[in-house]
Amino acid sequence: MLFDSSLRKELGRSFGATLVVLVTIVMTVMLIRTLGQASIGRVNPSEVLLVMGFTVLGHLPTILTLSLFVAITATLTRMYASSEMVVWFSCGQSLTSFLRPLLRFAWPVLLAVAVLALLVWPWSNLQIRELRDRYQGRDDIERVAPGRFIESAGGQRVFFIDKDSADAQTGSNIFIAASERGKEAVISAQSGRIEAAGEERWLVLDNGHRLETETATGAMRVSEFAEYGNRINARIIGPTTNDSPRLKSTAALLREPTPRHMAELSWRLGLALAAINCVLIALAATRVNPRVGRSAGLIFALFAFASYYNLMSAGQSWIGNGRIGLPLFMVLLHGGILLAALGWLALRQRDWRGCERPRTPREAGA
Repeated sequence: MLFDSSLRKELGRSFGATLVVLVTIVMTVMLIRTLGQASIGRVNPSEVLLVMGFTVLGHLPTILTLSLFVAITATLTRMYASSEMVVWFSCGQSLTSFLRPLLRFAWPVLLAVAVLALLVWPWSNLQIRELRDRYQGRDDIERVAPGRFIESAGGQRVFFIDKDSADAQTGSNIFIAASERGKEAVISAQSGRIEAAGEERWLVLDNGHRLETETATGAMRVSEFAEYGNRINARIIGPTTNDSPRLKSTAALLREPTPRHMAELSWRLGLALAAINCVLIALAATRVNPRVGRSAGLIFALFAFASYYNLMSAGQSWIGNGRIGLPLFMVLLHGGILLAALGWLALRQRDWRGCERPRTPREAGA
């Protein structure tokens, strides 16, 4: 009882501290990346925190797995360095006896990783895509921001407005560059306003000039106007039609077993299986070498975790290209790592028992 409680208590402290640090780092990185996307018009600036939250939620399975791996490695490394492991071994506990308290502590985390990978991951990706599509689907007038050159949704117009009113219905010093139907037009006006006529919206410019150039012939025509109206076609935003496997639920991937869908499924299943294997790898591989200090265990954990996930990413690409099937890849990678971890654990268990076994008189004389 003391063995289980003391081990799980220390694991809880280490896991909590590691999780807070990793979540803070990931949130900072995602915030910087999302602000960069908002600055170039891909994300609504008012929805930066929402997009960042969905992004962090999608990466939470990886964060939880790494936190668990580092927590187990750090805890066992500390126990080896302070000779606490020797005390437990001398009390009759074996290396495999640590599996039970480790799994009792880790099973809620493993369950959370599986749920997040299979259910929450596609949902968060879909929410991010809908937020971006809704922001990209706004009409040209809604894209305009004072003091910035803004490209229209179709890429055929560039707008610039110096100042606008509080209600965003009027502005001054307006510049528009348009290219359509074999003509290029540059329009400048002192002021402009938005007017509604029935269900249509019009951009009315006052006191300006229009320079029109024929793209084929180069002929130019300059005109001056007191009032110039241009109808604004509001875009109707429909549901997301992207066929990316990242946006589809796990059930939808199983109903359509195409190579691209199986590649995405391998990643989701791999997140859950990798979390289980990381627990075994941490128990089997952790030991302390007095010559290299405690940092060696943490360096090994990070290196093993990065290598494992790189293999998962490479396998996802191979499955998508049809070079290998999903069942074979899952057996080779995750099954192979599971057998290797169990074999490593059994080998260390035998070595420890061999060291603790009392020597016979013949062995002592030799």
